[in-house]
Amino acid sequence: MCKNDGCRYFKRTSLFWIVAVTLGMGYFTCTVFVPEKIPFDHLGAFGSFCRYLVDNHAEIMYKGWWAAWAVHAFEAFIALKVCSNKGITDMTICCLWFFQTFLFGFASLGLLLKYDLARPKKH
Repeated sequence: MCKNDGCRYFKRTSLFWIVAVTLGMGYFTCTVFVPEKIPFDHLGAFGSFCRYLVDNHAEIMYKGWWAAWAVHAFEAFIALKVCSNKGITDMTICCLWFFQTFLFGFASLGLLLKYDLARPKKH
């Protein structure tokens, strides 16, 4: 089923998504676990909104943090299934897809879903 190195297909997600997801999840983590370290006063309306959430909805934010990571984990397992369906059998490559999707979510999974073995991209 796998031809022309399709078993080893891996594409890194774009730098934009790496930075955006890392900063977003990092900020969310700090907001949930160490809000005293965040200078909400210097963030304008966004900071005021975040302070409101921390002060009034900390429990929901904590559950939302766990839910966000649960969704990323679910997407990572979906990536393994998609690898299998698309004929990507190299275990190292499957692990790369799993970890990249766990860290960056749909930004990674979308690349895998777009991959079509029958139509390799010409450079």
